[in-house]
Amino acid sequence: MEGGGMLFSGLSMADLGARLRAHRRARGLALERLAELSGVSRSMVSDVERGAKTPTVLVLDRLATALGTSIARLLDESRGEEAVVLRKARQRVVHDQAGWERRILSPVLPGVEFEFMRTILEPGVDAGEFSPHPPGSREYVAVESGRLTLTIDGERYMLDAGDSVYYPGNCRHGFVNDAGSECVYYLVMDLHTAAAAHQTQQVEDVDG
Repeated sequence: MEGGGMLFSGLSMADLGARLRAHRRARGLALERLAELSGVSRSMVSDVERGAKTPTVLVLDRLATALGTSIARLLDESRGEEAVVLRKARQRVVHDQAGWERRILSPVLPGVEFEFMRTILEPGVDAGEFSPHPPGSREYVAVESGRLTLTIDGERYMLDAGDSVYYPGNCRHGFVNDAGSECVYYLVMDLHTAAAAHQTQQVEDVDG
């Protein structure tokens, strides 16, 4: 879980560390508390914040989840809500040493925790199991090519090219390519944040 080997296109480890530290402090969390919430050791959190170690995608995802945000927001600046064109050269790409790539296709918008990704898994690659997001979160997966084994809370689903699936984001979910050829799939993650929950409660209070 805590090995290095991930590269971020267009973002240095020092910049990533500074972003992570800023998000942690903005939420009033000590290093120890973020480590506790994420399941990542305090020493690893400290190393990432100092730019001394490159986290895996799983480690970064667990840190982002513990902070109530997405990997995309840790990698990029928020943009305005007008039309945003992300040319291929400007898209954030994360390479994991296990043999897979995540390309973030959606911009980071103010107050919106939404991520649209294209992922490539090499043959035989297990991307690992990702932590549950807050209740009310949603995820959608569509396979472009190859075969994907999706595990949701321990239950396996075999998805071939053209197949798609929806599942609640507050589940443990893992992605494996057991086939002998490359697998390409798209994933949409819509996080239910504390702010969204507050707005929902306000609507319910008015309607009630």
